[in-house]
Amino acid sequence: MVKASPRKDVPLEPPPRNFAARGIAALIAPIVRPAFRRRAPAAAQLLADWDSLAGPEFSARAVPVKFAGGTLTLACNGPAAMKLQYQSATLISRLNVGIGQQMVERLRFVQLSPAASLTTQKIPANAAAKPPQNLPEGPLGEALAKLYEGISRRG
Repeated sequence: MVKASPRKDVPLEPPPRNFAARGIAALIAPIVRPAFRRRAPAAAQLLADWDSLAGPEFSARAVPVKFAGGTLTLACNGPAAMKLQYQSATLISRLNVGIGQQMVERLRFVQLSPAASLTTQKIPANAAAKPPQNLPEGPLGEALAKLYEGISRRG
């Protein structure tokens, strides 16, 4: 607490300093905060809002893994990687418009194992179309309907 002097010509005494040990986080935070203000919120938004930023056709095929230095790393299976590589300019522009700044400069694709790709890839809700109405009755019709739904999900 700073003590006020009753006279105006006498300088105020400085507040006492605390020379106790402080945590490193308290020392680093003021230095690192400006850097994180520029980059981290947009990168976090990119990874958190992937489904809405990329759209259903891209988010069903790939999952963001890492974002560093303008490179977004996406995990997907082999055929999807080739398809996404051809559409990378569209995806990059869509992501940058969604974020509001030019952050994503290039895409990098890493391949998932077949078991992991089944659990991490999301299937859009509208992807499963209803089977045609002219299927035969009975177990054959049910099997054909299941087959149709499975094929339409892969599409």
